[in-house]
Amino acid sequence: MRIRYKKWARPELEACKFYVDNPETLKTKWNESFKRPQPIHIELGCGKGSFIASLASSNLNINYIAVDMVDAMLGLSKRNIENAYKQINIEPENIILTRHDIERIHLFMSREDMVSRIYINFCNPWPRPKHKKKRLTHTKQLMLYREFLEDGGEIYFKTDDDGLFNDSLKYFEEAGFNVISKTYDLQEENIFEINIETEHEKMYKEEGKKIKALIAKKRQEI
Repeated sequence: MRIRYKKWARPELEACKFYVDNPETLKTKWNESFKRPQPIHIELGCGKGSFIASLASSNLNINYIAVDMVDAMLGLSKRNIENAYKQINIEPENIILTRHDIERIHLFMSREDMVSRIYINFCNPWPRPKHKKKRLTHTKQLMLYREFLEDGGEIYFKTDDDGLFNDSLKYFEEAGFNVISKTYDLQEENIFEINIETEHEKMYKEEGKKIKALIAKKRQEI
């Protein structure tokens, strides 16, 4: 998603208590970076943050990391998170917002930073063959996620793109994951306990596009 530059975003992020500008400094230390030791979930490519804001404010017993690499997006995420927590009258203490290139996630996540769930929502489908390795669900990326995803940990994935979804089914198998649930029409067959809609999801539904989704579980051995 392209978004216009927002001059207020960088100053607001720098002043934000739950924003981390250099996540590399927390590598091996993410569990210590939250107020309470709890299971960690991470969203890769949080966009405007409406999804993670709703999810984190509704599940205070889980710690969340939300990652994107565009200041304007992160600024909007920061505001959406603040608004969500304001509605329940508490401070956002179980979420950390950070900026980084997800293709280099190994620079800020490690085996010591075990997470139990990863969310990937409507990532760039990179349809051209020469660009497919850039996909967040490509085998090479999934192998990086395996390093910090606990055994039996899950990846929740949603997309509107048929090609990306079908290719991802192969990627997950190649990277040592079992797809335990999938659907080609999330609206008709909800595979999640609770489905929180993203901005993209609402837009695509209005356009009549079917949302594809899956849950993949990490196998102990490939």
